[in-house]
Amino acid sequence: MVSELHQEGATVIESISGLPVLVRGRSGGASEFSKAQSSKLLKQICSHISSISNIYVYDGAIGSLPKCDAKVRVISDSPSAILSLSNVLWETPVRAVSHDCCPLTIYVASSISLSMGSSISLDPKGHDGFIAADVDRSSVILTGKAFADIVGVKEALTAVSEPIICARGGLPLSARLLVHGFNAVLLFAPEATIQSCKDQLVSADAGVIVSSEGTALLFPTRYSNGPNVYKIPVAIVLASSDSTGTLPPSSKLTPEQAAYHFLAGYQNGTFTPVYSKGSSVNPLELAKALLAKLKENQISCFLVNVSADEKAPKGNEFMKLVQPTLFEKVPPFEPKGGYLKAKYQSFLSAKFPEIPEEFCF
Repeated sequence: MVSELHQEGATVIESISGLPVLVRGRSGGASEFSKAQSSKLLKQICSHISSISNIYVYDGAIGSLPKCDAKVRVISDSPSAILSLSNVLWETPVRAVSHDCCPLTIYVASSISLSMGSSISLDPKGHDGFIAADVDRSSVILTGKAFADIVGVKEALTAVSEPIICARGGLPLSARLLVHGFNAVLLFAPEATIQSCKDQLVSADAGVIVSSEGTALLFPTRYSNGPNVYKIPVAIVLASSDSTGTLPPSSKLTPEQAAYHFLAGYQNGTFTPVYSKGSSVNPLELAKALLAKLKENQISCFLVNVSADEKAPKGNEFMKLVQPTLFEKVPPFEPKGGYLKAKYQSFLSAKFPEIPEEFCF
């Protein structure tokens, strides 16, 4: 396929970053553009693509577990975009997308005028293009050079694929995968911490799927010789940030405590529910599903405090905090004082009034 794309004039475009990513339809979050704007935008994009003499199509998938992945069809006016996006998606069998009941569609309009957004009162202020994801329509639109913003593309694809993955029995989580010996461990941590130790992870990208068949990555990893599916995790490690001295450096949690801290995603005074800046699935439902997985598979749960001291540990220092949890050589969770517990309760009870009684600090 690569040689055919090169024959069509495809070139490797230098990666860019920071383009606007507009998402509509996330759970409980304000949409960044309206349903009417989405309809008008899609109409303009389809009209543009249909006017191009050569159209390029590529099929792939988000997630490496065929039973609970999200099939994707890319329709592009540029062979270079297909070349770039083929590295973001997992390969999928021929006709798998055509036979799928709810595939995602990526529309690439690299040659469309970037001023067309103003005609539908949409001004994302992207000089090289923008990314628009509509969860309800299962579609992602990439204008200009947006296909080269791999981080932004993955953010948009994660948003639109989460509901489909859930519907197929998968549990999409904003976690990283750490392999220790023959065991898989899920790691939830602040982005700065993750980036400092990314070389020790299977992938630096956020996004895994946990199912009865095992653990899979949302997107292909840089290690092409690695497995596509890993075992069900033996442990999860939740990294929180607390400089008040309330949270211990490392401790073991019960499944109910793990679900509670996962739902909170506490980071030094702020909360990032389910460790995601914007999930398309109800965070409380994700936390409930995670609790069920923890119990069903007897997965060990741990909490590490990455801000127990004035200087937050990074890289190898952070991994030294995580290492003892892999051998379960940590004490049970015993916080100091009640201030932080009350802060958790105040936030979570207001945001999630129907939180189960079994969830606990």
